[in-house]
Amino acid sequence: MGRDPRYDILFEPVRIGPVIAKNRFFQVPHCNGMGHVRPQGHAAMRGVKAEGGWGVVSTEEVEIHPSSDVAPYIEGRLWDDRDVPALNLMTQAIHRHGALAAIELVHAGMNASNLYSREVAIAPSHIANPATYVPAQARGMRKSDIRDYKRWHRDAALRARGAGFDIVYVYAGHSLSLPMHFLQSRYNHRTDEYGGSLGNRTRLLREIIEETKEAVGGECAVAVRIAVDELMGPAGIQHDGEGRDIVEMLAELPDLWDVNVSDWANDSQTSRFAQEGFQEEFVRFVKTVTTKPVVGVGRFTSPDTMVSQVRRGVLDFIGAARPSIADPFLPRKIDSGEVDDIRECIGCNVCVSGDYTMTPIRCTQNPTMGEEWRKGWHPEFVPPRTGNDTFLIVGAGPTGLECARMLGRRGYTVHVAEALDVLGGRVTREAALPGLAAWGRVRDYRVNQLNKMQNVDIFRSSRVTADDIVEFGAARVVLATGARWRRDGVGRANTAPIPGFEKGDQVLTPDDMLGQAAPTRRFSGPVVVYDDDHYYLGAILAEKLHLAGNTVTLVTPADRVSSWTVNTLEQPIIQKRLMELGVIIVMNQTISAFDGSRVTLACTYTGRESSVPAAAILSLTSRLPNDELYEELVGMQESVTAAGIVSLTPIGDCLAPGTIAAAVYSGHRHAREFDKEPSDEVPFRRELPLII
Repeated sequence: MGRDPRYDILFEPVRIGPVIAKNRFFQVPHCNGMGHVRPQGHAAMRGVKAEGGWGVVSTEEVEIHPSSDVAPYIEGRLWDDRDVPALNLMTQAIHRHGALAAIELVHAGMNASNLYSREVAIAPSHIANPATYVPAQARGMRKSDIRDYKRWHRDAALRARGAGFDIVYVYAGHSLSLPMHFLQSRYNHRTDEYGGSLGNRTRLLREIIEETKEAVGGECAVAVRIAVDELMGPAGIQHDGEGRDIVEMLAELPDLWDVNVSDWANDSQTSRFAQEGFQEEFVRFVKTVTTKPVVGVGRFTSPDTMVSQVRRGVLDFIGAARPSIADPFLPRKIDSGEVDDIRECIGCNVCVSGDYTMTPIRCTQNPTMGEEWRKGWHPEFVPPRTGNDTFLIVGAGPTGLECARMLGRRGYTVHVAEALDVLGGRVTREAALPGLAAWGRVRDYRVNQLNKMQNVDIFRSSRVTADDIVEFGAARVVLATGARWRRDGVGRANTAPIPGFEKGDQVLTPDDMLGQAAPTRRFSGPVVVYDDDHYYLGAILAEKLHLAGNTVTLVTPADRVSSWTVNTLEQPIIQKRLMELGVIIVMNQTISAFDGSRVTLACTYTGRESSVPAAAILSLTSRLPNDELYEELVGMQESVTAAGIVSLTPIGDCLAPGTIAAAVYSGHRHAREFDKEPSDEVPFRRELPLII
């Protein structure tokens, strides 16, 4: 099998100033929760992408000075020469596979918390930090501060060259850097030559580009990353206004334009709210005003869409962050004609949560992401089998499918028994909800891979009993039977059952609303959605109930709707959606009772009670593992042993309910590690501080 000639254009080399990218696949800068704290993990992750065929592989934001400290977030750091060796680990890993290494140099300006460095933040003008709730303000920069900043950036560029980088970024995007803050009239209130007119506000960006090119331009390409539209209308930069004007002013100055929209939540919208290629309308003008190559993003996973972007003159490089996380080998799979084997990004933004929680990056589709160095996991290469054991996996949800895929790849004989006719478990049920169709890729990728394996059998509509399992004859039994939502209201806020939640048909759970056999009901009176889960599901089901004609009130103990989705960049747009629909939102309240016609609410701060009418309640509090089959088998130990079953293991939601990403990870981990000897040792490598 070889590359489809239609995709040849994606593998053409492209010159970027003094360097040449071997193809058009460009992993744009993205955060990862490893950065300067975990440099070996960071280098290994980027190195795998270079191995996977990306022509350019970039860092995340790399701070250039202590006054740009964004702690507690973990980004790259290039404050002085002592930071060079850590970044050199990355460039070596990338160059080993023939890719170019790019670094995104950043001074966060007023967005710098400086909680670690305790420096005073700087900005075009005196202003409160708009990005964090740090009780401090940035001071307006004097001319001497501007000279200092330019020197810091130049020094960082020289260090980047010394670390082996091929492309050095000047960053003016996402409202996260000084050059962009100078461009934004709402933050730049200066009256000197760096403020006022757009030409003046562009001056600093121009000078930084020129001085960076002077410093390293003979050996390194100089790229500009800029947001050409802030999606704020006239209140911000617009692609058909100042965004275009800025690019036209500087058109031929950089070696590469990396263009997108701002802020990060707009740039990395989830699949629920934006389709593949959604940024085209904002960035397509750029190639009409510059001869320099252009890279842009749009959660591209389809090679046909990529080719279209290039042939129609929208982009020269296919930029990707999330698709390169979901499948680091995406370019190589297109090159080898294995397009059907691409793990397509589902746009859930679980990857973003690594940055927001300051922990190593993770991915729903790719459970090896972030584990390349820690555990030595590779997304494509797996350890061979160490024995001849046969496996019976009960349940074909995301956990069971991933476990079967990995065991099958290792060479084991695997049998999967699924109680239903359809595969995918919760993924299939949730992918039918508004905006979540792309999540079905979690199922589709794994089913496609399993269908190619002669050593894996899948039995649909096969609900098994404990006796069936004992009689089956598999040496290893894996229970991936999922979980169910609690109906009694027990969760984070309520640790005991809520009085009245035992009222039959009036109290529902998501299980009653998910799947083809569960049409959305029209109730005789108002419906209360009690969301003590705080992720995406409560808001989506509230929307679904509203669209079915119900009057819906969403009650949450949190101070905002779907509060955990702050970590996936969705929270504001989710709450806005419900408000625009007319869903009533009641925050900072728990439910303390339900009498069949009204729910009693209790304030999370004062305990003061109130009530709202409710003909029905949809309760999202917590889930219970479907582990009854496992417990029954544990109670049959003598029969289990006599049948030759050497291990009996619950995994995924059957072990402990969590996210779909956690379910996939659990299945993957069991398949890789079931044959390791039990140990009390830390099960992964750690990057420990050197005490000198």
